[in-house]
Amino acid sequence: MPHLDYYDKLLFAIVGSLGLGAALGLATSIAFPAGLAGGALIVTLFVYDAMFRHPPIPTKSTRVRTAAIGWHAFVAVTIAAAVI
Repeated sequence: MPHLDYYDKLLFAIVGSLGLGAALGLATSIAFPAGLAGGALIVTLFVYDAMFRHPPIPTKSTRVRTAAIGWHAFVAVTIAAAVI
């Protein structure tokens, strides 16, 4: 059985929370958007934990740095294209 890292478990928790919210919205008298919003509120806690309480430690690799710069450039160009 493969070893699950902390962040793998967080991804499963995020998917599970959204799935549970959607299932509650579909299977009960709770409106679907309300169930999904409830799941999203729970997901917010997991994302907060992953980003601020236990952030991943950045590596000093040139490859990682290049990928991060490329990704941010792509996001900036996409936002600029959407605004213009």
